[in-house]
Amino acid sequence: MKIALLCVPHAGAGASLFRKWQRHPLERIEVVPVQLPGREELFAEDALTSLTEVVDRCLDRAREIPEDTPLALFGHSFGALVAHETAHRLVAGGARVPERLVVSGVAAPWLPRPVVGGDALPDDLFVERVREVVGYDHPALHEAELRGLLLPSLRADLGISDRYTPGSTDPLPVPLTVLRGAEDRLVSKEDAALWSKAGSSSTEVIEMPGDHMYFAHDPEPLLAELDAVFARSAG
Repeated sequence: MKIALLCVPHAGAGASLFRKWQRHPLERIEVVPVQLPGREELFAEDALTSLTEVVDRCLDRAREIPEDTPLALFGHSFGALVAHETAHRLVAGGARVPERLVVSGVAAPWLPRPVVGGDALPDDLFVERVREVVGYDHPALHEAELRGLLLPSLRADLGISDRYTPGSTDPLPVPLTVLRGAEDRLVSKEDAALWSKAGSSSTEVIEMPGDHMYFAHDPEPLLAELDAVFARSAG
């Protein structure tokens, strides 16, 4: 049986990223996207501004997965912090413990992280601040009409990230896989490795070719690695 991999998008992104992943033949995992309000087909809804609300949406999506299907979580950058908190909520609820938590492109949750602090910045300065601090850019951010569609959710997500503190400091009773781009200037190898204190004794750190958004142009290497991760865990 395949593992349902609940995938949480990075700041400002939508579920279409993961729907593209679903087109790839994967042996071990079934990609299950999380769509958050304020983007794509949920554009008419206001973007969420609290971590609790975002985690609640992830839990709602998890409940749609049959209980007899193994569940794991994946998130990149902002999405990794959300996936971490979602895993804690699942464990605390006691009904469903994830098979694995896969976090990508983010330092261990208790470490300081770059603050965008863009709530009061005009659009042009906010986009420049995001590019400077987060290393994130997108062609749509340079087109006035499309920028207006993307910025509300991006501002909301990065505001949550700026205010983030872990909901629990207890280690998760869950194996962890930690991914980072080998050229990621935002997340050092050492800071990524400290995730080992956030989970069970089984934690692996994997470096992928590329920078912070190492999978943006070609997700195939990441998807192959994810399939391999769950193949190894299956023995």
